[in-house]
Amino acid sequence: MNVIAQNFGPAPVPLIPDSAPFTAEQRAWLNGFLAGLYGGAEQPGLSAAPPPPAEDFPWHDPALELDERLSLAEGRSLPRRLMAAMAQLDCGQCGYLCQTYAEALAEGRETSTALCQPGGKVTRDAVKRLMADVKVAPAAAPVAVKPRGETARLLASERLTGEGSGKDVRRIVLDLSGTTVSYEPGDSLGVVVHNDPELVEACLTRLNAAGDVALREALSTERDIARPLDRTLDLLAGAARDPREGAALRRLADGEEGAEPSDADLLDLLDAFPSARPPVADLIASLPTLKPRLYSIASSPRATPGRVELCVGVVRDTRRGRVRDGVASCHLSFRAEAVPVYAQTSHFRLPARAETPVIMVGPGTGIAPFRAFLQERAALGLKGRTWLFFGDRHAATDFLFADEIAAWRKDGTLQRLSLAWSRDGKAKDYVQHRMLEDAADLWRWLQDGAHFYVCGDASRMAKDVDAALREVAMREGGMNADQARDWIVALAKQGRYQRDVY
Repeated sequence: MNVIAQNFGPAPVPLIPDSAPFTAEQRAWLNGFLAGLYGGAEQPGLSAAPPPPAEDFPWHDPALELDERLSLAEGRSLPRRLMAAMAQLDCGQCGYLCQTYAEALAEGRETSTALCQPGGKVTRDAVKRLMADVKVAPAAAPVAVKPRGETARLLASERLTGEGSGKDVRRIVLDLSGTTVSYEPGDSLGVVVHNDPELVEACLTRLNAAGDVALREALSTERDIARPLDRTLDLLAGAARDPREGAALRRLADGEEGAEPSDADLLDLLDAFPSARPPVADLIASLPTLKPRLYSIASSPRATPGRVELCVGVVRDTRRGRVRDGVASCHLSFRAEAVPVYAQTSHFRLPARAETPVIMVGPGTGIAPFRAFLQERAALGLKGRTWLFFGDRHAATDFLFADEIAAWRKDGTLQRLSLAWSRDGKAKDYVQHRMLEDAADLWRWLQDGAHFYVCGDASRMAKDVDAALREVAMREGGMNADQARDWIVALAKQGRYQRDVY
């Protein structure tokens, strides 16, 4: 999750914006921590907060495997070991940062061990193991504060992928005129979304509450019915009149291998376990809040004044004979006419000096912020050393923004382009392969002070790109593995290695 840097004298103090998807209590804690860390107690306008002792979090790197992270945290306190089990993205999907989610679990302020969506089952299992022998008295949970947003009208939902592509990727255009929302290239857009109305109606029918207007509103706009939590499963298990259904629900709650229905939404559970009907109010309270989704912005305000554009991959699959729509992607692509939005300020920024070389790695929808970067440079008339690594499955159907990229290559906005198409040849070809093929030039650019950016999938692509970057350092820089890792850490600390991964 990103923070806003506000200037109060000699040093900027990062602050969590009011629009960020945190509760008031969580935001206050984070702002206090940041104020102390950055010396806010000595600056006007901020409450005094003693600076916490310096602490190193060596496991806070999404490129590390879970076992590596847990090993680095071995012997630390429970909150730090729990933190090491998180996905390390600080993505905000759980309503916390990795550190604050871990601390909330350890202190009993949070009871669900399954909130880390990017971490998935491996994180859930690791957190449950760590919590198994710990008795934590539950604390009162803070009241959720719904993030504010200003309504933006949807102007377009245009398919970018060609006919025959296995992917449906959309260019979403939103009208910001009439709002105070502003952004810079590299920022993200928070989008407040609704659940699929058909899914909501089906759940209401199973609950014999089709006429309950308040319940419909709760299931439509307030609660996430696509991702029930372990506490929802526990509640259903306790209410099940059929012992076999209760046992099956407990197996699901415990994350047992082979427990069914896997990847269940609320409707799956209501259909599979008809004897499990707790009080509706308790069931609703057990569901996670429906949080805004953050999308990397794919436009520059200088190129698209009064508008903001996104690059959205439609999530849609079929399980157990039923089509499942991604909550946010399908709402934006097919149903919404207007959505509340807010800008989330990011650290992901172009270099301050226009002549600094820029290397951008963004396959698939990861191209979004780099389209914004290139639009920005084109609008400012900037030429120079810019290098884009892009790829997807097929060149003929999945080359997003191909015409714009060709125009930028022609006019010098984009100096170099490296492409990788994973399904066009006999062997799968990815962006990290292009990096290694051009290792000598890539190393030369980095030695010339280039900033290196990565955007996209954290679990595979970003790890593979990180590994390729280390290989470049070892091959071209004569480093061993430890020296290459230290070099990359130093790049990140200098702000020259930035990742927008999810």
